[in-house]
Amino acid sequence: MAVYALGGREPRIDPTAYVHPDAVVIGNVEIGPGSSVWPHAVIRADDNLISIGARTSVQDNAVLHCTSDLPTIVGDDVTLGHLCHLEGCTIEDQGLVGVGAVVLHEAVVGMGSIVGANAVVRNGQVVPAFSMALGVPALIREGVVPEGTNLVNAQIYVERARQFREGLRRID
Repeated sequence: MAVYALGGREPRIDPTAYVHPDAVVIGNVEIGPGSSVWPHAVIRADDNLISIGARTSVQDNAVLHCTSDLPTIVGDDVTLGHLCHLEGCTIEDQGLVGVGAVVLHEAVVGMGSIVGANAVVRNGQVVPAFSMALGVPALIREGVVPEGTNLVNAQIYVERARQFREGLRRID
């Protein structure tokens, strides 16, 4: 895996987390227990903190960044879908950010909420707990996500990471 310190900022990755060899992790990054970072994901914390909680999956080609004054905070049991982009925002526990979605500066995606595929959550926008954010710009449908909806997906990725840690081997 490509894990880089930047000056005095060095990633802190829990030993039970899985980071695919083709992912990139740079700078002031925390990755919690049981979490996974998949191929070609880029987590670059050059100016601030990027914190990823426990049992969270950062899927293929996702990009997580921060700004000099805004950290990016991702809770526990979160699914960050393929090709999504987070920057200077907060994703609370059990959230799901869909394929190709973008969550921008100072936005907050509440507990258990879903950001739909290709949606754009604007600067400062708040998605209340157990809601959906859909479209460009994202429109909110409050209270429509049943509690625990994303837990099954989060558990699947914890198991998938175990399988990759134990069985992935390069053959070229």
